[in-house]
Amino acid sequence: MTPSETDAAFQRLYHAEHGRLLRYFRKRVGPDEAPDLAQEVFVRLLRSGTFERIETPGAYLMRSARNLLIDRSRRKMREHGISCPFEDGRDAPVPPEQAWRIEEVDTRRIYRKALLAMPRRTRRIFLMHRLTDKTYREIAKELGIAEKSVVHHMMRALARCRRAMTSINVPSRSATASAAKSSKSGLPSAAP
Repeated sequence: MTPSETDAAFQRLYHAEHGRLLRYFRKRVGPDEAPDLAQEVFVRLLRSGTFERIETPGAYLMRSARNLLIDRSRRKMREHGISCPFEDGRDAPVPPEQAWRIEEVDTRRIYRKALLAMPRRTRRIFLMHRLTDKTYREIAKELGIAEKSVVHHMMRALARCRRAMTSINVPSRSATASAAKSSKSGLPSAAP
């Protein structure tokens, strides 16, 4: 199309669709703002540079009108939104302590159950090592058994703890170590 043909086609579209756009906007925003919004839709069409390529300009204008109302309402929401200044000391993110406490209680419960299910000697060796930080050699000497036996009992105890912890999808190594060292009060005694 030549520029004069484009202008003529745009004039025809304007005259054909302007009334419909005015009615559309009057229903949604009232008679005061409707003419300005209808004009804005036509301006957007011209600025887009796609007027010659649009097959159904009426539908395009109505979609532009809807988008204009959406943009307008979003802008109003931003302008009238509540603004709260951020204070580093008061508004800093805090870790979910309650969730951690609940998880800790569950982990201790499962850990305690796994400990109580161990054979007596295995449990005693495990607790001697984990709670009193005794070496395998010291445990073997105190109990009068071979160091290899201590290693065997420790492997059995760790395997049971790992199975118990993975049954609830908790990482077994960190949970077992932290639960054993975090609280001595919730665990069975190391005495046979």
